[in-house]
This record gives sequence, structure tokens and C-alpha cells, in this order.
Amino acid sequence: MVASEVRNLAQRTATAAKEIKGLIGESVEKVGAGTQPVDTAGQTMQEIVQAVKRVNDIMSDITTASADQSSSIESVNASIAGMDRWTQQNASLVEQAAAAATRLRQQVERLHQAASIFELADEDAVVAREAPAAERRGPNPRRECGPDSTGPIGDA
Repeated sequence: MVASEVRNLAQRTATAAKEIKGLIGESVEKVGAGTQPVDTAGQTMQEIVQAVKRVNDIMSDITTASADQSSSIESVNASIAGMDRWTQQNASLVEQAAAAATRLRQQVERLHQAASIFELADEDAVVAREAPAAERRGPNPRRECGPDSTGPIGDA
């Protein structure tokens, strides 16, 4: 009896060992099959991390470009403000010049009216009347400054 029980126990142990071996084989296959999706998921996660880094770099570049653009816009605004000031100053100067031209035109009209009361005679008579007066005053340096003159400027 003991021998039959030992045999029986050995058979059951062998059967259990075969079952355990089969279960271990199935577990190894399942672990192997599970490792492949995990590896794929790990690669996908690395690609996602790299894509996030690229997006972060692009966002940093956009931020830098926006700051540069903002600075340029401020510079353009300052230039436009300066041009506006110069335009206003030029407009003021034009107004002043127009007012001065109007005043000059009025003065010319008054001078023309003042000179119109004088009547001039014949040119020969005017020259004849001036000649005796010129002799009384002495030589006129402005008239005697030519190369043939013997006046004070011509003697030099």
C-alpha cells in the first residue's frame, strides 16, 4: 500500500509539474507578448517628449520674434510721432512764411503808392539835373570804380 500511494503521489506530482511547466510557458509567452507593447509605448512616449520639446522651442522662438516685433513697432511709432512733430512745425513755418509774404505784399503796395506821387521827367533832363549836384558833392566813388577811373578806388 505504501508503495502504491508513493506511486500515486509520484504520478500526481508529475502531473502537477507538467501543469506548472505549461503555466510557466504560457506566462513566459504572455510576458513576451506584453513586453512588445510596452516597448512600443516607451518609444511612442519618447517621440511625444521630443515633439513637446520641439513645440517648446517653437514657442520660445515665437516669443522672441514677438518681442522683437513689439520693439520694432515701438520704434516705428516713435518715428511717426517725430515726423508728426516735424510736420506740425513745418506747417507752422509755412503759415508764418505766408503771413510774412502777405505783409511784404502790403508793404510793396504801400511803397508803390508812395512812389507813384513822384513824376519823372525825361531821362536826359534828370541826368542833366544830377550832373551839377554831383559836381558839388565831389567824386562819387561808386561811379568811378572802373579800370579807367582815376578816383580813390581806381588809384589803388
